Amino acid sequence: MATEPGNVFRGTRALEFTVPKTGSEVSNTVVKYVIPERDSIFLRYYGKFDSSFDVLGSSHNGCTVSSSYYSGEGSGPGIPADGHNKFLISCEVGRWEETETANPGKLNIYIYHPDQRSIWGDHFYPSGRVLPSPQTPFDFGPEFVARPDITPELGRWYCYEVMLKSNTPGKRNGRVAIWLGGKLIADFPNLRLRETTALKIDRFTIDLHIRNNTLSIAKKWVDNAVAATSYIGPMR
Repeated sequence: MATEPGNVFRGTRALEFTVPKTGSEVSNTVVKYVIPERDSIFLRYYGKFDSSFDVLGSSHNGCTVSSSYYSGEGSGPGIPADGHNKFLISCEVGRWEETETANPGKLNIYIYHPDQRSIWGDHFYPSGRVLPSPQTPFDFGPEFVARPDITPELGRWYCYEVMLKSNTPGKRNGRVAIWLGGKLIADFPNLRLRETTALKIDRFTIDLHIRNNTLSIAKKWVDNAVAATSYIGPMR
């Protein structure tokens, strides 16, 4: 727990996540089980990356919302979602081999869903770009609005809020959205996350995971996290 004023957004304490300089995979995660399980959820928190944050490659460094991702048949990474086994989203920033992209990287949704392109999941960007295969458009439906991709500034507190709405089985009415400082900056409609109502949101997390942190010690602070069934918005 951090107590120094510069690393606390509101109140007297905040969560501090640290990944040492290492070639090994390290993950810091705070977990909340959702009881009763839900079809939709909003998760808001304040986050700040250290001014010296320098990460390249696989990193999950925001928050996740998921169903059956951590238990049961088909759980875990590298096994595609099929509509019956799991789904997961991670609101995060990242740089891959894009060394020209400023740290901490571009904000995106990392997602396991039945239409995923890779066994490791996809990355949805506000502009509509999808990785892998960015040359192939993804069908977000006619209501999709392309928005500018965003790279948060280091050393600055931001209010992040992510919403996941599960689809009705048999329909493409699932949705994932991101607000930054109370402004809608990414909205992905027309999603298929499940084919059964047995898949409901059962967990959310706040994370700092880095696969190979070989450049420098990485730190992040998180404060004032709230989960709800409707939009929360920034603190007043």
